[in-house]
Amino acid sequence: MKEILELKDISAGYEQTTVLQGVNLTIRENDFVGIIGPNGGGKTTLLKVILGLIKPFSGKIIYHTSKQSLFGYLPQNSKFDARFPISVKEVVLSGLMSEKGIFHSYTKADRGKVDEILEKYGMLRYKNRPIGELSGGQMQRVFLCRAIISSPKILILDEPSTYVDSNFEIEFYSLLKELNEKMSIVMVSHDLGTICSYVKTIACVNGGLHYHESNLITPEQLKLYNCPIELISHGTVPHRVLLDHDKAIEN
Repeated sequence: MKEILELKDISAGYEQTTVLQGVNLTIRENDFVGIIGPNGGGKTTLLKVILGLIKPFSGKIIYHTSKQSLFGYLPQNSKFDARFPISVKEVVLSGLMSEKGIFHSYTKADRGKVDEILEKYGMLRYKNRPIGELSGGQMQRVFLCRAIISSPKILILDEPSTYVDSNFEIEFYSLLKELNEKMSIVMVSHDLGTICSYVKTIACVNGGLHYHESNLITPEQLKLYNCPIELISHGTVPHRVLLDHDKAIEN
């Protein structure tokens, strides 16, 4: 598969604190990478490096394509004041800002694109509703629409199940599987037991990064890489194997 971007020997963090060191990762077309690791291990820092939100202390990011509309981003917490009078259609339109610019007005074609994507994801009838009136699952649909409206090459998701209720969860991951046919996906999650049928490869992040070219990791591998995490097990019915976190940290 064609490479989209590469991280080469990246070290990064905040002020004088190094969070990640010696990170190497290549993202290719139609990748679906699941990122796991303990709290404070550097998962979100890795996403910020990929997105260009923080500059690495050292190392190199190589882009094999134009940076315009390269990323769609669904953050862990989409922070906004629920009382702020912004409608669903305006939230989705804001996803075009990176390619339109702050001071450019939206065209009839842009608004038609919003209607099209809202209809596809079952939210067209809510387009004029204030975003703060939606349920958690409905909000996640809208934020997903905002993240993909510019047709990014890489969709980045930070704990996407934060607002997903159990009724929408299976459908949400099915939507991601469909989107993966058109774009690469990089997703942080604490619980790959739910999504092991969807990710293709796994990166364990805990100060460094250990990449696995499959969606199956054994408990022994997690201990070796110092990743005390709720783990996948493979099969037609996903289930979870819980590690002894203390022992995993000691090994």
